[in-house]
Amino acid sequence: MTDAGTGGPPGDRSVPAADRPEHTDPPAHTDPSGREVTPLLSPADGVPPVLRSAAEFTAAAAALRAGDGPVAVDTERASGYRYSQRAYLIQIRRRGAGTFLLDPIDEPDALAPVIDALRGPEWVLHAADQDLPCLRELGFVCAELYDTELAGRLLGLAKVNLAAMVAEFLGLGLRKGHGAADWSRRPLPDDWLNYAALDVEVLVELRDAMDAALAAAGKDRWAREEFAYVLNRPPAPPRPDRWRRTSNIHTIKSARTLAAVRELWTTRESIAERRDVAPGRVLPDSAIVNAATANPTSIAELTRLPVFGGPRQRRQAATWLDALKRARELPESELPDRKSPGPGGLPPITRWEQRNPEAATRLARVRSALKEIAEAHSLPVENLLAPDVMRQLCWDGLPGRANAADVDRRLADDGARTWQRELCASAIADAFALGPDAVAQQPDAED
Repeated sequence: MTDAGTGGPPGDRSVPAADRPEHTDPPAHTDPSGREVTPLLSPADGVPPVLRSAAEFTAAAAALRAGDGPVAVDTERASGYRYSQRAYLIQIRRRGAGTFLLDPIDEPDALAPVIDALRGPEWVLHAADQDLPCLRELGFVCAELYDTELAGRLLGLAKVNLAAMVAEFLGLGLRKGHGAADWSRRPLPDDWLNYAALDVEVLVELRDAMDAALAAAGKDRWAREEFAYVLNRPPAPPRPDRWRRTSNIHTIKSARTLAAVRELWTTRESIAERRDVAPGRVLPDSAIVNAATANPTSIAELTRLPVFGGPRQRRQAATWLDALKRARELPESELPDRKSPGPGGLPPITRWEQRNPEAATRLARVRSALKEIAEAHSLPVENLLAPDVMRQLCWDGLPGRANAADVDRRLADDGARTWQRELCASAIADAFALGPDAVAQQPDAED
């Protein structure tokens, strides 16, 4: 197909009508941003059947091998309903092969032929870090990745959701609406399957259009480095103190009450994992904070609180009371710090000036320098250099008088890509080299 963005005026990225998949959709209309789009309401070849058996998977694998070019891949999970992040539906599309909807639940081992067929071609994913883990859990191996969401970030797009990008680059209005549904449900409704098939319907065409835009902007090498990094980086370690992400925990000032939140959260997590139910469906955050604050000591007191008076929570009342009792009996030395540590165990930014004033000064200067570079290249600053890498470097400093080569080596050790180091190393070294009286904007609390 003709690459979008290469033959029209700046900003005209729509694919010529002759190059679009054939659809019999209504005439063009405008999307919420005012852009004229042609509605994409159903797949060109219709919604394919859901494949569940070994024989069906084997036939799909043969068709995929006979196709050509990149493979569009997507998954549907049940994050708001299940504890696990497993894939409950896999969507695959390849030129010359068509679209396939795979149900991996009943016979996951039978997916082996499909896994083998996808072992070589480039995969096109949107927000790959969401889909790769559940695909790897099933045994899928991606050799080469193209992430359209990440490409959009490198292009500096204001909106990088799939519907917005399909509208911008292909002039098509992608039908959305079931992404947050319970995909563990069986059977899956027809309109959900239509939605799922559309997610890969034009993903390869979007990839081609974005690749042309990246090349025109001189960012195609950056994108390849980013895609390789996403594909090859190890899984992130578990986030420490995840209980501190409980909604409205900031309203709690007492360390003892924080301990109660922690015990209730940990108990809920154990129940949710055992039942494979989303934690919020076991007990909402609001109930955890209410119970920790009220600190009831009897079933009667607990069940007078909102949520806990329902039949399900009444049955588990003793479990929640045990968690609160553990918190009450903790020695002072085991109570949690009232202040949450920052990323990587560093103090919150608001405390840097007191704890490490030189690091606070370095951070302010580096942030200012990186902001200028990001704006000059139409990039989000967090894609120019990961915030945790920037913070750790500024906190640690470098021995002696840092030069660009020193900064480059440190950034490389921290996983920064070549293109990022090329843009950032000299500017960071210059910021580090400024005298103590140089003026710099103070870091914002949110970093």
